Amino acid sequence: MKNSKITPQYIAVVAMFTALSFISVLFTEMIPKVEGFLSYEPKDAIIVITGLLLGPAASVIMAILVSFIEMVTISATGPYGFLMNALSTCAFVLPPTIIYAKDRTKKRAVIGLIFGVICMTIVMLMWNYIITPLYMNVDRSVVVKMLLPVFLPFNLIKGGINACLALLLYKPVVTALRATHLVLPSQSSESKPRFNVGFSLIALVVLVTFVMAFLSLSGVI
Repeated sequence: MKNSKITPQYIAVVAMFTALSFISVLFTEMIPKVEGFLSYEPKDAIIVITGLLLGPAASVIMAILVSFIEMVTISATGPYGFLMNALSTCAFVLPPTIIYAKDRTKKRAVIGLIFGVICMTIVMLMWNYIITPLYMNVDRSVVVKMLLPVFLPFNLIKGGINACLALLLYKPVVTALRATHLVLPSQSSESKPRFNVGFSLIALVVLVTFVMAFLSLSGVI
């Protein structure tokens, strides 16, 4: 959906994937945490897929909506958690959705997602330094000691997992949406989706590598 307009289909897709993003958060309790409080959430993969399809504005709207719903329902960190969640997701999804919107090619999607992982990691290092001492009620020096050995690898790995999931799931999601007529083939320059086995295998191998790294960081293996 290049240059997407606010249509009933647009609203339906945003609402549907916002709900799906929040539902995915509910399952994070089954995923091991890093240092007992850093949680991996697959919602960023869902939000960036929607942003690649509908544009940057949709991804920002979803990031804020899902973070707000988390805050008023299941989060124990209140406004601090809302701020950190929204910042993290926006930092991850904006680079790829902006880069991809200008030229909708697989190469630009990959480049954008790499920039998204790097941007999120840098942004969250800064904001963990500022905000984490406040909601954890610890001295800032404690957080400083965790920036490089904990927060840096955690955000790189989390972003890497979500980037790989987005690359693997984007085509199937778009194809399914077209089948339901929520997305029309003429609205996308990728009117003939093709399954690239080599590309998918590489993405899958990288995904497994990031998952193993996460399990190692969380102490599972």
